Amino acid sequence: MTLVKTLLELPELGMRLRAGGDLLDREVTRIYVTELPDPSRYLSAGELVLSGLLWWHTDGDAEPFVAALAQARCAALAASGADTGGIPDDLVRACRRHRIPLLEVPADLSFAVITERVVLELAGESGGARKRLLSAAADNASLPALLAHGAAELGADCWVLSATGRIVAASTPGPPIERTVLPVGGRHAVPWSLAVGAQLAPGPAEVAEELASLIGLARARDEEVRKVHLRLAAPLIGLLGAGGGAAELAAAFAATDLPADAPLRVLVARTPAAHTGVEILGELLATHPPPVYLGEHDTDAYALVRADTGWPEAWPATAARALARLGGGRILVGIGGPATLSGLRGASEEARHALGAAAQRPDRVAVVAGEEIGVHRLLVAGAPDELRQALRERMLGPLLGLHPDLLHTVRVFLECSGSPTKAAKALHVHVNTLRYRIARAGELLGLDLTDFRTQVDVYLALAIDS
Repeated sequence: MTLVKTLLELPELGMRLRAGGDLLDREVTRIYVTELPDPSRYLSAGELVLSGLLWWHTDGDAEPFVAALAQARCAALAASGADTGGIPDDLVRACRRHRIPLLEVPADLSFAVITERVVLELAGESGGARKRLLSAAADNASLPALLAHGAAELGADCWVLSATGRIVAASTPGPPIERTVLPVGGRHAVPWSLAVGAQLAPGPAEVAEELASLIGLARARDEEVRKVHLRLAAPLIGLLGAGGGAAELAAAFAATDLPADAPLRVLVARTPAAHTGVEILGELLATHPPPVYLGEHDTDAYALVRADTGWPEAWPATAARALARLGGGRILVGIGGPATLSGLRGASEEARHALGAAAQRPDRVAVVAGEEIGVHRLLVAGAPDELRQALRERMLGPLLGLHPDLLHTVRVFLECSGSPTKAAKALHVHVNTLRYRIARAGELLGLDLTDFRTQVDVYLALAIDS
C-alpha cells in the first residue's frame, strides 16, 4: 500500500509537508495532473493531485479547488509554487480547512519525474492487470505499446481517438469499435478518448479507467518534449509573424533541418482561446511527414511544413471537416505557399491574408488557402489601409454612395472581361442599355472604361473591401 507519507519520504522527490501532518496515512491509488480551477468532474478517490497552480491568481482562488479535492476524497495535493512565487498562504489555509494534505514540490523538479516515480511506487505494490499497466507506463512505453498492454489485459481491442475523429493509436488495424468510451484526462483544445471494443464488467472497467489515466500521463509527457521543440522553433516563427528581414530569417532558418530549396507552406491559425491554436495546428498536421515546426506570435499560431511530402490538394476541405467536430468558438486557418526560403516571407504574408479572407466568411470554421484568393486581392491586401482607401476614393469616388447601380454595372462589366454582351446578359438588360450605363459611369469617373489598363485599375479599386 502506497501512503502519502511514503511519497513524502522519497528522498529523490524532496517534497515538503505544508499542511495535513495528521493525514499522511491516506492511501494513494493513482496520480492526476491538472491546472483547472475546478477539476471536480475529473477527480477520483485516492488520487494524488499534481498542480503547478496556474489557476491561482488571488486570495480565494484556492477554496473551490481544494473543496473539489475534498469532495472527491483525494489523498493529497502536491503543488509547485514555481509560477506563483512560492506556495500561497491562501492554499495552505484551504488545505487545512478541508483536511487535504499539502506537499510542496521543489521548484526545479519536473512533473514528469514525479509522475514516473509515483507510478513506480504504485507498480511496486499493485497486483494483476493494474500492476502490469503501471509497470509499462513506468518503463516509458510508447502510446501504441501501452495500448497493446491494455488490450491484452482487457481482452478487447483498444483505440485512442481525438475529438477530430483521428485515430491517435490503436491496438489493431481497422476502424474503431466504440462499445465502451472513456475520457482521457487533461485540459486540451483537442480532447482524447479511449474506445474499447467490448462492454466491460466492473472489474475490467476499473482497468480501462486506469489505462485512460495512464494515456493522459503519456500525453502530458509527450507535450513536455514538444515544448522543447516549440522553444527551438520560436525564433523562426517569431520572424515569420513579425515580418523579419531576409538576413535574420535566413539565420533562423539555418537552425532547422530544412533545406533552403525545399518548397514550404506556412499556416496561420486563430482561435477564441489563448494558446490553443498551436495544439489545433498540431492536430491537423499530426499525420504530416516531419519535420513540422509550430509556434505562436502575438495571438496567432503558426506552422511551417514541407509542401513536397504528401500535401493533398483537398487538405483545406479535409481540415475544415475535422475542425467542425470541435466545440467552442470560431476557428480560422490561412495557408500560404508553397515557397522556398527566398519566398518564405511572402508565403507568410499570403497565409495572413488567407486568414483574413477566412475571417470574412460566415462559417464558424473556415480554412482558406492562398490559391483560393485572386492575385489581385493579394496585391491589394498587401498595401497599407490608408493607401488602399485613398486609391478607392480616387478611382471610384464619384460613384461611391451616389450611384450604386452604376457601380454594380461596372463591376459586372469588368467581371465579364469587359464584354458588353456577356455583361448585359448577366444583368438581364439590353446590350445598348449596358453600353449607355458604362459610358455614363466613365463620364462620372473621367475614365475610358474600354481601355484595358484603366479596367485593371478600376477592378483593383473595386476589390478593396469588397
